[in-house]
Amino acid sequence: MNREVTLPLIVDDRGTLQVSASDVSKLLRTVGGRWVRLVEGGESGLDEDTVAELAIELAKLADRIDVACIAHSSGTAT
Repeated sequence: MNREVTLPLIVDDRGTLQVSASDVSKLLRTVGGRWVRLVEGGESGLDEDTVAELAIELAKLADRIDVACIAHSSGTAT
């Protein structure tokens, strides 16, 4: 399944970027990693397979954001 994801940039009234793409991708990886550590620590109520799949999908999204940023900064289209 290949879905396009659009993430709006958060800017202030002067057009200044408030959240960078690198911060977003880092947040996605951090959340997924935290979920995995909770499962590894024996947190009850979390399904290991579901958490693993969600963490993988968050990492894939973070990778797509990073690739899009690299392509944008190098002037190539994805």
